[in-house]
Amino acid sequence: MWYFRSPQIVFGEDSLEELGHLGATRALIVTDAVLRELGLTDQVTAHLSVDAIKVFADVEPEPSLQTTQRGADIACAFNPDLILAVGGGSVIDAAKAIVLLYENPGIDLEGIMPWMELAPQKARFVAVPTTSGTGSEATMGAVLTDIASKRKVTGVHPRLLPELAIVDPAMTRKLPPAITAATGMDVLTHAVDAYGSTYANDFADACALKAVELVFTYLPRAVADGATDLEAREHMANAAAIAGLAINTSNISLAHALGHSFGAFFKKPHGMVVGLFLPYTVEYNLNADPGRYVDLARVARLTDSHDGAEGGRALVAAIRTLAAEIGQPTSIAALGIDAADFAAALDTLCDNAVSDMSIISSQRPVDMDELRRLFEYAYAGKPIDF
Repeated sequence: MWYFRSPQIVFGEDSLEELGHLGATRALIVTDAVLRELGLTDQVTAHLSVDAIKVFADVEPEPSLQTTQRGADIACAFNPDLILAVGGGSVIDAAKAIVLLYENPGIDLEGIMPWMELAPQKARFVAVPTTSGTGSEATMGAVLTDIASKRKVTGVHPRLLPELAIVDPAMTRKLPPAITAATGMDVLTHAVDAYGSTYANDFADACALKAVELVFTYLPRAVADGATDLEAREHMANAAAIAGLAINTSNISLAHALGHSFGAFFKKPHGMVVGLFLPYTVEYNLNADPGRYVDLARVARLTDSHDGAEGGRALVAAIRTLAAEIGQPTSIAALGIDAADFAAALDTLCDNAVSDMSIISSQRPVDMDELRRLFEYAYAGKPIDF
């Protein structure tokens, strides 16, 4: 038995106007300092019809458990009936944890399971994404960083799914090219991971296929001219939410297990690192079962072939070409990480990757030795041959 969960999604230009119909009285806005300084937070709150607004703008990139606890403490003191996330995946994931802790003080995010009963809902939860990346506005998962252990912590529960997502492409116009590129690679990784997951299903497949097509078509344009190419911005914003719907049902997979581990340890942006590992993990799966990747290559018009291995190779090559075109690294060494530092971290990287919940979705099982080799090959930029 499967469940396909989705928020209500309002998308396209002027979709922010929907915020005026929420009927809330006290709104806690979760955002970050940069978005507040740029005026995007005010642009959103101007559409609200509420009696009181409190802004929590302390969310950092790759948000920590400690930050979300501070946000939850503020929520408990303010007692909002609306929690509105305005930001990228980091902000939305932080807001999810704040919602959870506000309604369930002391709960362990990592220990939460989708079937657990929670306290009654106290606030409506709405997300306004300002990047086209994580698709967190459409998922019931949240990923935070445990600063003490340098690892990612994941929680999954239907309460973490926003009831409403406002996907307005105008909110992404001010994104610089580098962030547009990194978050766009996150969209692609979600879609490919979902399609290659052991939990793949018809509903998730439809979303993953469309998201891959949109990314290969529109991401280069959004990076090159995102300030004026609203068509590209709109399609990438939609692709992020659509890919989020895919992983909501089929889960993320091996590229995220590696990326979560590496990104938390070396403090690198999530989209950049999962995109870096994506071609290596696709190659790893191809060497065991060419399988389904040809479908992704065909829908993105990368090949006319129906052969699984040929289509898979075309997909891998296209991922690397796209990353290079938009200025994203294709090896760990390209990030400037010293070889000795990488070697010293390797055991920890493998330990954290093998314990990441996304690894259970890997199409091809992976053991500690293979994880080590995947990291080593990715450091050197070497195609996977095992």
